[in-house]
Amino acid sequence: MIFINEHYNKLKASYLFSHIAKKVEDFQGKHPHREVIKMGIGDVTKPLPNACIKAFHSAVNEMAEEETFRGYGPEQGYLFLREAIAENDFRSRGADISAEEIFISDGAKCDTGNLQEIFSMDTRVAVQDPVYPVYVDTNVMAGRTGGWKDGRFEGLVYLESNEENGFVPDPPREPVDLIYLCFPNNPTGATASREKLSQWVDYARKNNSLILFDAAYEAFIRNDSIPHSIYEIEGAREVAIESRSFSKTAGFTGIRCAFTIVPYDCMGYDREGKKHQLHAFWNRRQATRFNGVSYPVQRAAEAVFSPEGREEVRELTEFYLENAKIIRNSMSSLGYRCTGGDNSPYIWVKTETDSWEFFDMLLEKAGVVCTPGSGFGKCGEGYIRLSAFNSRENVEKAMERISLFLRY
Repeated sequence: MIFINEHYNKLKASYLFSHIAKKVEDFQGKHPHREVIKMGIGDVTKPLPNACIKAFHSAVNEMAEEETFRGYGPEQGYLFLREAIAENDFRSRGADISAEEIFISDGAKCDTGNLQEIFSMDTRVAVQDPVYPVYVDTNVMAGRTGGWKDGRFEGLVYLESNEENGFVPDPPREPVDLIYLCFPNNPTGATASREKLSQWVDYARKNNSLILFDAAYEAFIRNDSIPHSIYEIEGAREVAIESRSFSKTAGFTGIRCAFTIVPYDCMGYDREGKKHQLHAFWNRRQATRFNGVSYPVQRAAEAVFSPEGREEVRELTEFYLENAKIIRNSMSSLGYRCTGGDNSPYIWVKTETDSWEFFDMLLEKAGVVCTPGSGFGKCGEGYIRLSAFNSRENVEKAMERISLFLRY
């Protein structure tokens, strides 16, 4: 008899964005002639930068010649990309990260979900609320939580993020082992100051905790005082693993490339209190369960750091930030309080009403899809998230529709 992993039964029936997609599909089935503008999911709409396309084509051509063909690549990623990342994303900002500490992957979602595998089952986990669902769901699947009760999973420590704290929570008073932080935040768009991140690093060092830092949206930061990496904070190499992605930075959502940094200084402990390098554990996990990102994709990612690539990536992120500005200004003019949209592609809008009810109203009356805030946690109730990842025409049209609906 084959037994199931019964922890899956604790989860909600479907993943948040799958549930939204089903509701939109049902609506379009009933109203086939209504145009729907999707501003819920964070998927890019602009094509890859030209520098990446040229590198992609060149690498594919290499695969057509016996002399330059490549089979299996290193599970950790090709050194040419890891070196480019280390130099341009970290050392240029004063963060001491080497190429050997970087692991190339097919997505930050995958990495943040898979990293929990290298920690013990009784690890005490803390997550922000509102929170990207993957952090929670993967720990539920692993069996680190109790059941669902009053809008939360028992056994997790929820770090409440609200208007009062600017959606940047303080460290908890009790000790926790594993802490998920995401800045610029998905879904709220909030950013963390150097002072706030320093508090978290100090907390982790004091409690022998580990921070899993999701920096997938760092390319949208425009305020020079906001850190792009947790490794800009002194001592973070000892207590933090950081994940990033080329998906939103350079439009790689469809070709998949990301990376995670596991510094050699980052340690975990066994039951006798002996230290172990987490780098070695993650390397072993990847070597066993991952065959690496394809060579052409990694060459395309390397092109992001070329002079042409840098300029084009800047143009891409500026385009989406301008969309975000239009959304935020429109919602603010209607009297709604908003967070994000300045150093982030997401706008977090306070609706004062049930999140799913507001979702249904926007879909029915305006033909616009948002993401209900309650789908991100208990503290998300009464909010919606709007994504700036869309065409300028669709953003302007959506804001016109929403303005007409909400004004009258």
